[in-house]
Amino acid sequence: MRITRIGGPTALVEWEGWRILTDPTFDPPGRTYSFGAGTSSRKTTGPAVDLSDIGAVDIVLLSHHHHADNLDDAGRAGLGVARTVLTTIAGAKSLSTSGAHRDARGLRAGDAITLTAEGKPDLVITATPCRHGAPLTRPIVGPVIGFTLARVGGAHPVLWMTGDTVMYRALRRVAAGLHPDVALVHIGAVKFPLTGPLAYTMDADDAVELIGLAEPGTAVPVHVEGWSHFSQQEDAAARVLDAAPGAVRERVRWAPLGEPIELP
Repeated sequence: MRITRIGGPTALVEWEGWRILTDPTFDPPGRTYSFGAGTSSRKTTGPAVDLSDIGAVDIVLLSHHHHADNLDDAGRAGLGVARTVLTTIAGAKSLSTSGAHRDARGLRAGDAITLTAEGKPDLVITATPCRHGAPLTRPIVGPVIGFTLARVGGAHPVLWMTGDTVMYRALRRVAAGLHPDVALVHIGAVKFPLTGPLAYTMDADDAVELIGLAEPGTAVPVHVEGWSHFSQQEDAAARVLDAAPGAVRERVRWAPLGEPIELP
């Protein structure tokens, strides 16, 4: 598997002929975006790879459509590079209604879909649970999902994209014993001045717990730089992960921005 980290949550995954793009964010830096209820964030870093250099994509995995750090304007406009977009039920409805993509399919946590393409192994994609903040915040932050990708009949996923989530019971239950070959772990400890200490995504300590539960072959941190509302940026997160117990630390591999890495 080849992973190219593009920035924020955005990565290009290439595996056995499949080309998969996660949470497309391709706007240039400098703009401030509203996140609702009086919150906002500034994009501080642009994409390490231009959308024009991505080429054709089989699948976009979109954890949610309503926050610009997961789907910004250029990312939305560029969805057409993909044959299929998988996202939340609300996200698929929005993308279809707006004409952003003609094959946007919505999933709830636990839903699965099989995708096929000539010359490539059949994939079963299953939506995994996310809670994008503290209990009872869903009416404010909206629905979010993660995704596992597995071969049809495979014992374990080849990929898990956690999506934007905090640690909570349903996530722990799904993660336990998942054993994906590769996990894209969204961290960043998203916070806003308006809501004080409340976090809306995992921090690196949460990632240590999650990696310990899921036991991926390799864990690649994403969603950890490029935005002002990420309260724990890459250097701080790396210090925590570097100090993790060996069983976790040895699974973590940082992907330099814009540089493809090859994984077993």
